Amino acid sequence: MASTVLLVVVFVLDLIAFGLAIAAEQRRATATINRDAEYNHCVYESDIATGLGVGSFLFLLASQLLIMLASRCLCCGRALRPGKSRAWAIVLFITCWVTFFIAEVCLLAASVRNAYHTKYRTYLAQHPPSCEVLRKGVFGAGAAFIVFTGIVSELFYVSYSKADEGSIPPRMDGGIRMNAFR
Repeated sequence: MASTVLLVVVFVLDLIAFGLAIAAEQRRATATINRDAEYNHCVYESDIATGLGVGSFLFLLASQLLIMLASRCLCCGRALRPGKSRAWAIVLFITCWVTFFIAEVCLLAASVRNAYHTKYRTYLAQHPPSCEVLRKGVFGAGAAFIVFTGIVSELFYVSYSKADEGSIPPRMDGGIRMNAFR
């Protein structure tokens, strides 16, 4: 039987990660060109989105680690009972890791890119500096994959728990039995 407490804790961690990713999307850094007496340079507003993205990254990582520790990462421990639950557990295990990897890459890349700020200035006669900022939707894509990862990881854990219940039935081979000769 799947642990309800574990499923609730993982759901809450995924919900927090999702909320932080959405907040990071809303608070991406924006830039304006500031013109001094003889120089142009970029002025960036709030940089809180980087911290929110890293927080979302860490909460999703904690959620994935809990599920994998509870299921012994599907490769450690005793063998699972053959059947549909085992087949679904294997498929969902692979899907869970793929969606987790995509979500983590989106969050990490968006956090790094959001933290990057142009550090040079130009003379007024030159072209204005390119104040590069993060594209809209990268944290949002991470948030979408957080939802996918949360759903798939919980389904994986439930399928794993169903396949892990009981023991593997003994083989009933119909071979010839040997008795002592009298």
